[in-house]
Amino acid sequence: MTVTNETAVPRKGHWLSRWEPENPQFWDATGKAIAWRTLIITTANLTMAFIVWFMVSALVVRLPGAGFKLNAGELFWLAAMPGLAGGSLRIIHTFLVPLYGTRNVVAISTLSLLIPAVGWFYAVQDPTTPYWVLMVLAFLAGLGGANFSSFMPSTSLFFPKRQLGTALAIQAGIGNFGVSIVQFVTPWIIGLALFGTLAGEPLPFTRAGVQSQIWLQNAALLYVPFIALFGILAWFMLRSVPVRANFRDQLDIFKLKHGFFMTLLYIMTFGSFSGFSATFPLLIRQTFGGFPNAPDPLAYAFIGPLIGSVMRVIAGPLSDRFGGAVVTQWSGIGLIACAIGVSFYTAPTSMADFPYFLAFMLGLFFFSGIGNASTFKQMPMLFEPRQAAGVIGWTSAMAAYGPFAAGLMLGYSITLFGSPNAFFYWAAFYYAVNVAINWWYYARKGAPNPC
Repeated sequence: MTVTNETAVPRKGHWLSRWEPENPQFWDATGKAIAWRTLIITTANLTMAFIVWFMVSALVVRLPGAGFKLNAGELFWLAAMPGLAGGSLRIIHTFLVPLYGTRNVVAISTLSLLIPAVGWFYAVQDPTTPYWVLMVLAFLAGLGGANFSSFMPSTSLFFPKRQLGTALAIQAGIGNFGVSIVQFVTPWIIGLALFGTLAGEPLPFTRAGVQSQIWLQNAALLYVPFIALFGILAWFMLRSVPVRANFRDQLDIFKLKHGFFMTLLYIMTFGSFSGFSATFPLLIRQTFGGFPNAPDPLAYAFIGPLIGSVMRVIAGPLSDRFGGAVVTQWSGIGLIACAIGVSFYTAPTSMADFPYFLAFMLGLFFFSGIGNASTFKQMPMLFEPRQAAGVIGWTSAMAAYGPFAAGLMLGYSITLFGSPNAFFYWAAFYYAVNVAINWWYYARKGAPNPC
């Protein structure tokens, strides 16, 4: 009998009893519709997750001007904390989908984002809020970063291998837009009485000797209804693929040599994207903030994540066509060049150096975005579906430490050497090692595992 619609696919609760994406008849008749519906809903939820994860990076550059007594080290720690939480919690998310299913994991993890969003809404209205409270809320913002390690493995189960590069790039790329959204929208909405007196009173804000009013709480409150809506939508509209495994079964991914190598490669790409996304505003402020007419960090910070997100979407189909390893190779070479290049403009003598600094930083986002897509094409080609999903989740978890690592290492580099260059030199070396690994195992002619 020919399967003609979703109702012809048996299911128990939210679990589908049959799922055969590599079967052309099944895919065309019913699988494609379910897969694309799932992609749309989970991508909307993932975008909210990234917004919450990087909300702190948009707020920290405004806290000192609003009366919060925080030094540079404390600000970098606040920016880094969501990365620490995101990476740690992603380890847990790596194993959730085969245990509880797409519907439960996506819906519940999205609704959990209400905790940091509401918490930051209240905390930023009082400059005397203790630093430890801000740190706890920054850690809770990492709940948004954690979701990636279950959402993306879930998507990898819904699509046939020939379309995985495109599907994963669309989801991750659009989800990554959440970084740009929060960094672009925040400067606008915190300058307006968006919700009147219903959302609390403004704080006095001083920048470059000019005083105004600021509604920092808007940066969190704006997203609360969207988080609730998308979470509820996921609960009622998503289904779960019948690929199930207990926790012990899933541990077999740690025996895979190429799982380790792909983790290194994804740290190179997404670790860079997430790390620079979280620290870019503070890096602009630290490097050029002392000059007359210094740039507003949030006027530029959103551009980098926007470029990286767009390139992730574009590079997905390119990876499907030319192979993920080849695209990853060019991504790594570009990252090396930009990491070295930006180091020449981190000790500026005037604002004339800013365009060059900005260009190399945007180059880092450009090439990391490309590699984010291409590495996710490589993983499903190297492993069977359940293991590929696990490897995607684990590599995502490790790369999510990017904001924490970048914030911590940039802070120490500036403190110890008076410049962020030590960090950029280390990054260039790490990129070079990964380019060599990718070339030897995956990209060269005659490579043992072309992908």
